[in-house]
Amino acid sequence: MSTVRLLLSCLLLKEVVALSGNFWHITDLHWDETYNLTDNPQLVCASSGQRPAANAGKYGDYACDSPWLLINSSVYAMKDILPDPDFIVWTGDGTPHVPNEDLGEEAVLNIMRKLTHIINQVFPNTKVYPALGNHDYHPKHQLPAGPNKIYKQTAEMWQKWLDPESRGTFNKGGYYTEKLLNRTGFRMLVLNTNLYYNQNKLTKGIDDPAGQFSWANQVLTEAAINKEKVYIIGHVPPGFFEKKRSTKWFMPKFNELYLDLIQKHHSVILGQFFGHHHTDSFRMFYNSKGSPISAMFLSPGVTPWKTTLPGVVDGANNPGIRVFEYDTQTLLVKDVVTHYLNLTHANAAHGRWEKEYRLTESFRVPDASPASMHQALERIANHHCYLQKYYEFNSVNYDLTECDSDCRIDHVCATREVDFTKYEGCLLKEGAVAISSGLLPVLSVAVSLVLANR
Repeated sequence: MSTVRLLLSCLLLKEVVALSGNFWHITDLHWDETYNLTDNPQLVCASSGQRPAANAGKYGDYACDSPWLLINSSVYAMKDILPDPDFIVWTGDGTPHVPNEDLGEEAVLNIMRKLTHIINQVFPNTKVYPALGNHDYHPKHQLPAGPNKIYKQTAEMWQKWLDPESRGTFNKGGYYTEKLLNRTGFRMLVLNTNLYYNQNKLTKGIDDPAGQFSWANQVLTEAAINKEKVYIIGHVPPGFFEKKRSTKWFMPKFNELYLDLIQKHHSVILGQFFGHHHTDSFRMFYNSKGSPISAMFLSPGVTPWKTTLPGVVDGANNPGIRVFEYDTQTLLVKDVVTHYLNLTHANAAHGRWEKEYRLTESFRVPDASPASMHQALERIANHHCYLQKYYEFNSVNYDLTECDSDCRIDHVCATREVDFTKYEGCLLKEGAVAISSGLLPVLSVAVSLVLANR
């Protein structure tokens, strides 16, 4: 009898394992070819903008974008940690933070070509779903709503990963859709959200750049008819940047259209995966009754580059890469495991990538479903220990300072409200809570900033 039970247990275990899949998400590699260890800290890399790279080492510096050794280390760490993922999601931004005149079209393409090559070289048999970042074009941010040389050459560069129909829509507007792993019932939707970026002058006067919203609506409508489940990936996310109050990326009309798309089709969308922030965060989407309907995961970048965005104090991060575990039958995101390189330690000793945290363990949730991510957000909003833990993860264990009441408002409101108007309301509400609880000795900065921005 015990032998039969043991066999049944083994069979059940095999079934559970078979139901669980995993994939890598990498983003914001930002390779700086000029990185060079020199006695003059202002000349270590072009991406520092002459800020001194005071602690530069072979794996990089927090003032700089990624040297090649860091890029190489991150991709080979992926191979060591999870050598045979189901697929890889790569959400763009390969070029460094330098002025347009320091790059040029061919330089952008060459950087993307070399990054594509190393991923292909290390994972020759793995399906990759790549998306364009706002730095994957020349001039940066100015991705057009129509065919162009960079879209065409990038589609050719990625032809191993894109099927013929995907190459067609990619040439048109930098977006595509495919069956996920060519499996019936599962779909990947890859968006070019750089078309909605408020720095993109080429799309400001267009209602639906490259027809992408119309196309995405059709894809998701057909997915519902065909009983498909969908993952959405892109680079620039909607909503707000959690490290700088009221800093948004989308033009208002496009932010609203994106929210409408998720509201309308949330029943088929099982996950959204974006980059751009270089930080580790997430965004919640709710229906009109306040119930969680979708979660967007913002994965940390490989580059440790300290942002130059005015008002952000010491906005660097340790390099991060991320594994998502998912249910292969339903596409439910079951867990998130982030691995990182402590840049200071790596430069002093050797480049050892290590596990930073597992979502379900750190936030005590059963999985990474919208309901669970809402639960995690409530813990972050209402318990300082969870807030502080989240805050340290946000910079991939770079910024270990205390997250005060203003910091809490910024992070909670950015995570909770993707809608522009509701975000302002959240700042007012959370600011008032901070005042009434005695957390702020003076009038809330949240209130004054919101009123100033109206």
